[in-house]
Amino acid sequence: MKILVLNAGSSSIKYSLFAMSDQRTLLTGIIERIGESLALHRYRVTGNEAQIDESPINNHKLALQEIFSVLKASGASNNAELACIGHRVVHGGELFKQPVLINAQVTQQIASMIPLAPLHNPANLLGIQEALQQMGDIPQVAVFDTAFHHSLPNYAYRYGLPSSLYKEQGVRRYGFHGTSHNYVAKQAAQYLGKPLAELNLITLHLGNGASVTAIENGRSVDTSMGMTPLEGLMMGTRCGDIDPAIHFYLSRTLDMSMDDIENLLNKNSGCKGVCGENDMRSIHQMAEAGDENAQLALAMYAYRIKKYIGAYFAVLGHVDALVFTGGIGEHDVWLRQQCCAGLTAFGIQIDSDKNQNPTHPCGEISSSSATVKVLVTVTQEELEIAIQAEACLMGTNKTPF
Repeated sequence: MKILVLNAGSSSIKYSLFAMSDQRTLLTGIIERIGESLALHRYRVTGNEAQIDESPINNHKLALQEIFSVLKASGASNNAELACIGHRVVHGGELFKQPVLINAQVTQQIASMIPLAPLHNPANLLGIQEALQQMGDIPQVAVFDTAFHHSLPNYAYRYGLPSSLYKEQGVRRYGFHGTSHNYVAKQAAQYLGKPLAELNLITLHLGNGASVTAIENGRSVDTSMGMTPLEGLMMGTRCGDIDPAIHFYLSRTLDMSMDDIENLLNKNSGCKGVCGENDMRSIHQMAEAGDENAQLALAMYAYRIKKYIGAYFAVLGHVDALVFTGGIGEHDVWLRQQCCAGLTAFGIQIDSDKNQNPTHPCGEISSSSATVKVLVTVTQEELEIAIQAEACLMGTNKTPF
């Protein structure tokens, strides 16, 4: 069985093709700058060198045509061999607690949640609609970032707001990056040699978007992102936790509109707001060159993570492992050291040599005297989507949380 996974953004589509018999990646790629004068298409068939093409791709329909053309030409697959197409959908609200086969009703329900994720769901939906139009004879499955967090207790997901806003408008904590947190939790359980249902973990997905999740006996019980992916940690361009009255202050003193404030907090805040850069590699270079704003951005970024680690220790009481993942979590040696510094009282202590070169795809960087394991795990969100899509297609959906 072969499954294609599509992750459609507003101007890009990521894709991966998997052979599910051994969960092997056959082909992976990304088309960026859709709608611009020249789109960038990078892809690689496993075992071959990466290919890079630049050509006009004006819309998602043409992008998907390009993807299916590459699939056929590569020899990795053709349309007849595809058993399923799995789609990443950021927001499933309270309705979708597990993957679901896509039909007209499902697409309408995903569209109804656009107010909850106006920056994400429209792009995800566009990819679904185009794929259905072109490949409607192939079963397609939606896998939701929010699904893993449906096990949060009500005292963790409710806000201190009037109950009517929750009951009538769906205002609550949903959480995101669920496919990643779920995947790395399972990898940690495999590494530790214990059933996930017997483990307490703190998983940190750290990339341009970042979130932390407290996992108790294998189930998400709290997570840093909220009703939208804006809440929680300071991120590449998102502010994370701030005083909500700042919105009113900006509106009154600078006459900013709600759209302007939303754009500011989502796209021009976080590390970018503090130092003018959101790529962590560039921020490190700036900091090493003496840029004080870059140094401050790094300090703020690490400090916010450490605060959440402490908070989730209090929530869980006992923690078996702290798990770093995501582009930054997997590669930033300094950040891992900084986040764990001074936490020996919690049983966390990093081995500097191990931290410099953690074993992949899952490796331990904690010292031999630590009572809490610290792991670095490569996340594979696309593979997790394929796994969940296969279970849905086969009718073996089992809520793992």
